[in-house]
Amino acid sequence: QVQLVESGGGLVQAGGSLRLACAASGRIFRFNYMGWYRQAPGRQRELVATVSSGGSSTYADSVKGRFTISRDSAKNTVYLQMNSLKPEDTAVYYCNAHIMVRADFTGTYWGQGTQVTVSS
Repeated sequence: QVQLVESGGGLVQAGGSLRLACAASGRIFRFNYMGWYRQAPGRQRELVATVSSGGSSTYADSVKGRFTISRDSAKNTVYLQMNSLKPEDTAVYYCNAHIMVRADFTGTYWGQGTQVTVSS
């Protein structure tokens, strides 16, 4: 069993910053990748950023240059530093991880979500 627990969401004014964290625990043999998705009211969940086991990162065009994803392998934790926040960044942010839990099984796991609200 794998658990992902997010933290760091909240209310911030436009132009401000927040840092999200997602800590993974449980039976973890190897991470393939970890990432962040978000879902705004009435919209589909969308990819924000991912980081691979090798450290390569990808970003949605809407957040490039403003958000930075990073990971601390020793702590099984992934971070999302969000700068220059805009009201359109308002959403529930979900941590996502693709984890090998044993040699014959790799699963995709989700956190419970953390609310980010950016006021204008």
